[in-house]
Amino acid sequence: MFPLTVENKHVAQLLLSTGTCPRCIFRFCGVDFHAPYKLPCKELLNELQKFLETEKDELVSEVPNPPLKKIRLQELEDGIDGMDNLSQNGEGKISIIEDGSIASKNSNLNVCNVCLGILQDFCEKEFIKKVCQKVEASGFEFTNLVLSISFPPQLSVREHAAWLLVKQEMGKQSLSLGRNDIVQLKEAYKWITHPLFSEELGVPIDGKSLFEVSVVFAHPETVEDCHFLRVICPDCFKPAKNKKSVFTRMAVMKALNKIKEEDFRKQFPCPPNSPKAVCSVVEIECAHGAVFVAGRYNKYSRNLPQTPWIIDGERKLDSSVEELISDHLLTVFKAESFNFSSSGREDVDVRTLGNGRPFAIELVNPHRVHFTSQEIKELQQKINNSSNKIQVRDLQLVTREAIGHMKEGEEEKTKTYSALIWTNKAIQRKDIEFLDDIKDLKIDQKTPLRVLHRRPLAVRTRIVHSMETHYVDEHHFRLYLKTQAGTYIKEFVHGDFGRTKPNICSLMDVTADILELDVESVDVDWPPALDD
Repeated sequence: MFPLTVENKHVAQLLLSTGTCPRCIFRFCGVDFHAPYKLPCKELLNELQKFLETEKDELVSEVPNPPLKKIRLQELEDGIDGMDNLSQNGEGKISIIEDGSIASKNSNLNVCNVCLGILQDFCEKEFIKKVCQKVEASGFEFTNLVLSISFPPQLSVREHAAWLLVKQEMGKQSLSLGRNDIVQLKEAYKWITHPLFSEELGVPIDGKSLFEVSVVFAHPETVEDCHFLRVICPDCFKPAKNKKSVFTRMAVMKALNKIKEEDFRKQFPCPPNSPKAVCSVVEIECAHGAVFVAGRYNKYSRNLPQTPWIIDGERKLDSSVEELISDHLLTVFKAESFNFSSSGREDVDVRTLGNGRPFAIELVNPHRVHFTSQEIKELQQKINNSSNKIQVRDLQLVTREAIGHMKEGEEEKTKTYSALIWTNKAIQRKDIEFLDDIKDLKIDQKTPLRVLHRRPLAVRTRIVHSMETHYVDEHHFRLYLKTQAGTYIKEFVHGDFGRTKPNICSLMDVTADILELDVESVDVDWPPALDD
């Protein structure tokens, strides 16, 4: 059933005579159900011709600014036939060119003066297949996808011009047409193409999918359509670091909302001029949202930093905890890059024992994302077999939101340490026993000298919850501490030239230093422990 009614006849005739395609005519007539848009272009044109049948072959309308060209229905129909013929002999096809972009070789079609061919050439199955071929060749693993379409900003200007034209004509009939009464171009495009993409790729189009296919359209011929807006509304067009042009869709829409109708009409033709060429596709990109892997790691080496140790551009050590884990994940997930985070960090010469330290790795743009629990176990084993410096446990896929648990109340969590301490004075067992009785000792720590280059200068109050001493000999004892997370243990022992108060030196009235330090436990109940 043809969607237009007698009330739409004058608007449809007006738009068609000024060079607007049938689908855009539907949009301006408020056709908000999907089926009519999905009909082939030729069929739409035939149906529209029947609907607008008049005594004369030529449609002429009185419009405020006469169109550059009166379009005969027969010419439009011939143009559609011409596209079919060109497709058979290899011309006029939409093709992916060598640099990966898509261009449309211009045939002698009448290009819509509103959508610039978007609802003509780029709704056809041939174009959909070309995009899908590129998606399938990208190597991404996906079970659904988001389709992101970027239209040239000048389309908004042209739509505004067509709206003002139709609004004026409807006003003559005491009818109104608000901006929101027009079906959005993206909506119409989605109605037509989503089922075609879904059918071709065999997966649903899902707004929540992490896999995104983005198609970027451009139309160089009309790129200056927006420029007059910057003169009238300069505040709407401010340069941004990450934008190539100030003429973004949002900026253009903001200006169109501000500009007066009479000012717009003085600067831009209503109806908009008919272009010579359709849009081109300058970019088709596939990208997968990040996935997150979490676990706990043990570090057994006193010569291994948590992250790459680079000073003044020079690497100091060959590897790091981060790399020993992430290199394997990058390979298996086929990701472009990663971001490593953990619940605190240990120094290069500090071991992490016990149940290990929680960590999470964000894998950026992974091409493979679906793994069984057995495959993750095998990946964990592969990491553990590759080095005797670290071990990983409880490796698992987690959500972005779950990583927040690792950081939640981080400074309120506790950590347990084991430190081997040297004293300059000879000590007896009785000289250290009093430390066992100290509970919840408050200490003030000025940012240590050794981290002052990367941490702001501040005084932080931390709590040493408990201490337990094990006498070794007259110059050594082992100290077990349970402290608030974020406590600098080395500085609590040697005092850092008085920057940490009190400290073991001041409590014992000796000069003391720390020879070995181990993290015995990080009391963060995340990620969930897994069965071996």
